Amino acid sequence: MTEDSSDVAWLDQHQQRSWRAFLVGTTLLMDRLDRDLREQHRLSLPEYEILVRLAEAEGNRMRMANLADSVSHSRSRVTHTVSRMETAGLVARDACLSDGRGVEAVLTDQGRAALEAAAPTHVAGVRQFMVDLVDEDDFEALGRVFDAVTDRLIEANPAMDIR
Repeated sequence: MTEDSSDVAWLDQHQQRSWRAFLVGTTLLMDRLDRDLREQHRLSLPEYEILVRLAEAEGNRMRMANLADSVSHSRSRVTHTVSRMETAGLVARDACLSDGRGVEAVLTDQGRAALEAAAPTHVAGVRQFMVDLVDEDDFEALGRVFDAVTDRLIEANPAMDIR
């Protein structure tokens, strides 16, 4: 450790328990959502996220760099994932419409159909394993917590702004 441990504001027992519950819970939730999509639709959770972002984007297309930022993955990871998705016919790559220099990922009809088929499975999993387990106030509090986390991290590194 390079930092003097006496300068650290250690977590108390309750904070540590909550932090560990967050770590384990998010890992298990993401693993389950990914497994359900893979087993039922032959899509990974990152592939599903990419399809969602493209479906929501103007013209169903996004620059690869913006796509990577929007799903919080490295550019190289998104490039590899989009390559697999392109081979499967879910997306295509095209020259950037605005300047012709960049590359954009474009949602195909097959990709839209895959998204429409997988969305009910994904939403059902999110509901079953998160939303329906907590009362509305707790769920809203969770949203406020992660809005604050997002704001702080973007404040520290504006290039991370994916909203």
